[in-house]
Amino acid sequence: MFQNLQDKLDRAFKVLKGQGNITEINVAETMKEIRKALLDADVNYKTAKTFTDDVKQKALGQNVLTSISPGQLLTKIMNDELTALMGGTVSDLDISTNPTVILIAGLNGAGKTTFSGKLANYLRDKKGKKPLLVAGDVYRPAAVDQLQVLGEQVNVPVYVNRESNDPVAIAKEGVEEAKRNGNNIVIIDTAGRLAIDEALMNEISAVKDATKPHEILFVVDSMTGQDAVNTAKAFNDRLDFTGVVLTKLDGDTRGGAALSIKSVVNKPIKFIGTGEKMEALDVFHPDRMASRILGMGDVVSLVERAQQQFDEKQAAELQKKIRKNKFDFNDFKTQIQQIKKMGNMKDLMGMIPGIGKAIKDVDIDDNAFKPIEAIIDSMTPFERENPDAIDAKRRLRIAKGSGTNINEVNKLMKQFADMRKVMKQMSNPGIASKMMRNMPKMPGKPF
Repeated sequence: MFQNLQDKLDRAFKVLKGQGNITEINVAETMKEIRKALLDADVNYKTAKTFTDDVKQKALGQNVLTSISPGQLLTKIMNDELTALMGGTVSDLDISTNPTVILIAGLNGAGKTTFSGKLANYLRDKKGKKPLLVAGDVYRPAAVDQLQVLGEQVNVPVYVNRESNDPVAIAKEGVEEAKRNGNNIVIIDTAGRLAIDEALMNEISAVKDATKPHEILFVVDSMTGQDAVNTAKAFNDRLDFTGVVLTKLDGDTRGGAALSIKSVVNKPIKFIGTGEKMEALDVFHPDRMASRILGMGDVVSLVERAQQQFDEKQAAELQKKIRKNKFDFNDFKTQIQQIKKMGNMKDLMGMIPGIGKAIKDVDIDDNAFKPIEAIIDSMTPFERENPDAIDAKRRLRIAKGSGTNINEVNKLMKQFADMRKVMKQMSNPGIASKMMRNMPKMPGKPF
């Protein structure tokens, strides 16, 4: 995510590396590089200029402490200013009304229908709501079918009227259906177009007037950069939407839309899509995103994603098994499946401070777990539950059955044995605390 922008900002910061203090000359040179990096990332020109002018002014007004370098000080200022640029704080959905009507708007291909399914899943699982999806796209042939499939996937009902071609009537019917069935959230998926046109604007304005939504979310493909910002402005002028959803952010190496959209339309980014799975939807945190852009990771989001996938009861049971050295290949496979649900592997590793830069040129395949899962699937139930019983003869059979070779099976067995040993040690409070005491002290924050 935003890899190109990260690389260019790194090069810009090198101007100050080794400098004893901040001066008008070296800050001006650094700001010139940062402005160029932002423009290359497809950030709005006015936004980029205002941003670098603000950073320069704050940098020149700061005294550099002896304990930090000019580069570290500028990183801190950049972090604060990037956070402010993207909205400063989290902007929550207003879902206090019963039922809350949420209108989804945007162009074709932005991912409106998929987002509608993800939002329903999020509101049901994380907010304890009872959503209803309304299929309001009467033009795209597969739109209704797609929404129904997504509704089945996330176990959320979908209101459909295949007899009608009137999106306004369907939207109103959907709201009435929700009231009858006790649904406290109504998510209306609307039609998009290949480009902004008057018919689209008139139609969605009519849906808005008829349903009086409490939230209007504009969904946009983040990889379209400045086009996304321009489209957002056009929609906002007509709809006055309440928030933006940036989809496909996991594939966006530039970041222009995320950095520009708030300053241009003055509406908050509320959600970001980070993958194709229904769980791949995150609330947008400006401070965390700023930290990631500057290559400082995002441990909080990583922990939150992990907590979403790992059940407390299961974790307690697993802890008992680890203490008794009973952790087996069934448990191992379960852990792999839960990790895979957390999202793109390279994106996850980029959340760990210092790792993002280290792996920027490394190709991390999301299918890396497939050979491991194939090996485990080739084991008998007895073998999965009793790893120590897997002898040379069994390993050979497992290799043949999984389409791998004996070396790969042996390597997995050794790694699994080593992992079990470390896990058992760490589960013992006495040994764990001794290991922590013997570890070198971690360095403090760079600022």
